[in-house]
Amino acid sequence: MGKTQKFDHMKLIRKYAGGHTTLITLGRLTAAISAIVVLIPYYDLWKIISIAVNNEDTAQISHYAWQAVILTIASLLIYIGALFCTHIAAFRVQANMRSALMRRIITLPLGVFDEDGTGMIRRIVNDSTAATETFIAHQLPDKAVAAITPIGLWVLIFAFNWKIGLMCMIPAVIGFACMMCMMGKGMQEKMKEYQNALDTMSSEATEYVRGIPVVKTFGQTVHSFKRFKEAIDGFGKWTTAYTLVLRWPMTAFMTCINAIFAFIVIAAFTFSKDGTSAALILNIMYYIIVTPLVTVALTKVAYSGEAEMTLIDALQRVERIMEIEPLADNKAGKAPSDHSVELRNVTYRYKDATRDAVKNVSLKIAPGEHVALVGPSGSGKTTLAELIVRFFDVTSGEILIGGVNVKDIPAKELMKQVSFVFQDSRLIKRSIFENVRMSKPDATEAEVMAALETAQCMDIIEKLPNGIHTVIGEKGTYLSGGEQQRITIARAVLKDAPILILDEATAFADPDNEAKVQAAFENLSKGKTLIMIAHRLSTVMNADRIYVCDDGQCVESGTHTELMNKGGLYKRMFDEYSRSIEWKVGA
Repeated sequence: MGKTQKFDHMKLIRKYAGGHTTLITLGRLTAAISAIVVLIPYYDLWKIISIAVNNEDTAQISHYAWQAVILTIASLLIYIGALFCTHIAAFRVQANMRSALMRRIITLPLGVFDEDGTGMIRRIVNDSTAATETFIAHQLPDKAVAAITPIGLWVLIFAFNWKIGLMCMIPAVIGFACMMCMMGKGMQEKMKEYQNALDTMSSEATEYVRGIPVVKTFGQTVHSFKRFKEAIDGFGKWTTAYTLVLRWPMTAFMTCINAIFAFIVIAAFTFSKDGTSAALILNIMYYIIVTPLVTVALTKVAYSGEAEMTLIDALQRVERIMEIEPLADNKAGKAPSDHSVELRNVTYRYKDATRDAVKNVSLKIAPGEHVALVGPSGSGKTTLAELIVRFFDVTSGEILIGGVNVKDIPAKELMKQVSFVFQDSRLIKRSIFENVRMSKPDATEAEVMAALETAQCMDIIEKLPNGIHTVIGEKGTYLSGGEQQRITIARAVLKDAPILILDEATAFADPDNEAKVQAAFENLSKGKTLIMIAHRLSTVMNADRIYVCDDGQCVESGTHTELMNKGGLYKRMFDEYSRSIEWKVGA
């Protein structure tokens, strides 16, 4: 989607509507017909006023009155039919859009969810598609009505007295010009800024709510959460600035469209010398009744323009997700010959970053070897591990598993080769049985139980009301961080992949849970190629090889003893770690 190319939102809607495009067209056309039909009773109204003013046969009033009632009801029914068409189409567009998004999201590199955040992606899937559904279901027929009604009104207004009609149109045209000033390209950018500000404030609000226990515990205020306050302040400043930009065009618009009645009064005095006082009175009375519809019609046009800007922003957000290219999957690729891992001059830079997260890293891990990646925060450890399983593709260099470039290994085969235990336990609101079986959907209950036992989870299962069929997070059934971690280890045990990556897997475990987690790791890693990322250096002392990362580079490697003897970064880190665990509260 080029930056200079005009965004065709209706083309995109038709794309997602598929076979329901005809319903959208039919709904808009039917709504336009209802707008024409509803104006015909105003002719009947003019005839009724004419009969009354000219003292004609009042028996005709009943005919015109009933005709007006019937046409008004008919217009309402036609409009309901239009809504019926657009609602069916809208639901189909929303369903197709969400399905397309989910199909694309499933194919995206896993790193996208770390870079963009799952909250932002969820908001696009839910809110942007909902905005599209609302626009098609309601705003599209309303927009057709808003476009036809002013034309029909102009015909009515000019048909009976073109001079008065012309006077009425002066403020309407000025108001329309003011409205167009509020719907230009600059306002579309403002709408995008508004949605971005809402995203930021919503995200920070969520983080603040999650941190309320900390606020209460330490007696802090909202000012302790600087980012949340800055998000609120930023949104407030943006809203104020936006309001100031619109104040004069909005004031002029509202003044003009509500000044039509005043122009009718001016017209009455201006044309009162015509000598046709009865006709003039008839027209003045009629115009007083009809011209407020111009105000309503122009207001609808203004609001439909705002809704359209919201829609365009929503669709652009959807398209940004759809334009993210999935990683190429060589389905006819090669299978690894063994379970070795090799990185050759690997460099990676995150999207929009100004520096490399990983710089020219080369290392070899033999089949069955247990290695550890250690280093300060931000040194590139996790990025290296994620590159191995293709959360992203390397910027340069290559990664091989069993002598085959990971880009040439089919995605399903690559996932069979590697298990990844995250620092943050990724459990969903399902039973423990379903959570564990995610790694092997056809596993039996006995296989799941065996995996749980290997992962030291039996004490967890025994205390739950429904055992492995207990739903996590429901009716007060929650697990501690260490317990959740053991459940995710059971998932990895069940998968039984030959290469295992552990990313800070004991970070949230208490001492009792840590011992059980470590025992689970020992069971899990037997005979496997193990890559472990750890801050607790006591957990990596027995590794076959330790790679020390700093500023995206691998600066040292060796066994624990070799690295301690070198006296480099690893030794300094280990000495600091040893002092930290020996710390205790003074008497």
